[in-house]
Amino acid sequence: MNLPNIISDLVKAQNEFNSSAYANCFTENAEVYDEGQTHNRKAEIENWIDKANKEYQATMKPLHYNENENILSAEVSGNFPGSPVVLKYHFQLSDGYIQSLKITG
Repeated sequence: MNLPNIISDLVKAQNEFNSSAYANCFTENAEVYDEGQTHNRKAEIENWIDKANKEYQATMKPLHYNENENILSAEVSGNFPGSPVVLKYHFQLSDGYIQSLKITG
């Protein structure tokens, strides 16, 4: 699968539970939308993913990447009801970083 480098970096950071490396994949003023909440700016994104990593210990296995729409489908496994699930990661990229990420079921 031919993923943009920054998305590969995000998957690697998630699978290593490295919240700092995960947040560093984003622009300073990025936003993440997940489970009905929006997380703004890099510091808030790092706090959100750090809490999620501790609670769910979720790992990502990329399944398909739509290059035209920048959507990654991934199997996500962890300590949460219904695991594993397939989620879609809708990316907006800017200058080699993630500007926006929306996670949907």
